[in-house]
Amino acid sequence: MPKLAVLGQPIAHSRSPAMHTAALEEMALAGEWSYEAIEVGPEEFEARVRALPGEGFVGVNVTVPHKLAALGIATDASEAARAIGAANTLSFAGARITAENTDATGIIQALPRRPDDLRALVLGAGGSARAAVWALREAGARVSVWNRTSSRAAELARAFDVEAIGPGEGGTLPLERFDVLLNATTVGLDGASSSPAQGIESSPDRGLSDLKRLRVDADGLNASHVVVDLVYGTVETPLAAAARSRGAEVVDGLVVLAHQGAASLRLWTGMEPPIETMKQAARER
Repeated sequence: MPKLAVLGQPIAHSRSPAMHTAALEEMALAGEWSYEAIEVGPEEFEARVRALPGEGFVGVNVTVPHKLAALGIATDASEAARAIGAANTLSFAGARITAENTDATGIIQALPRRPDDLRALVLGAGGSARAAVWALREAGARVSVWNRTSSRAAELARAFDVEAIGPGEGGTLPLERFDVLLNATTVGLDGASSSPAQGIESSPDRGLSDLKRLRVDADGLNASHVVVDLVYGTVETPLAAAARSRGAEVVDGLVVLAHQGAASLRLWTGMEPPIETMKQAARER
């Protein structure tokens, strides 16, 4: 039986087994394939990965904080993984380990509009931001980058030959210049990862604080915008809630997660995964 898994920290991979198992069942592969979660720390990551093929694994998804290490141990890498500098998918064939980055694919496929000629603003400068900038630029969007540390935004912009911007008058970002706003920072993660019983998501002060940290004026959002928030959890993030309340099209992190997971399954099985089933299973987890 071919085995698949997700390697990472519990909070980062808790939805993947349910999502992929649901897909394998609908694809009539559940009796042949399996998917599980494996918790692994940075110090043991490489040894654990190298042992997996001998245990019957044919591929794994990789979450933070292992995406750089995943690319580093691969014997082969896709153009996307090399350009982004990180991998979230590893495939095993004999002694070879092939690295892929399906985060980029997931972002593009989750968009409700064609990215050609869209003006996109990416918030952040980490691994997810790198995947977003590369994917959007390759798909034809005009991309700008903002980060709370301006030097990091400038470094990312130079790496991909895009624009780095700062806040405009009033200390907020010029949202009117953009069609797509994509949050690739961790702002909103604490609230999104908390249960409604904790009351975090219902606090207007927290929502305003998160938007302030992102330099986003909620009143600058409107129906012309697509807002993609890669943060996901049990409740909607303040950015997603503000965007939705003002008529913007909102793509949350679970939709992107489902699309990147589907891209990995497509790679491993050669079949088309049921994306709607994966979205539903991710939300029900």
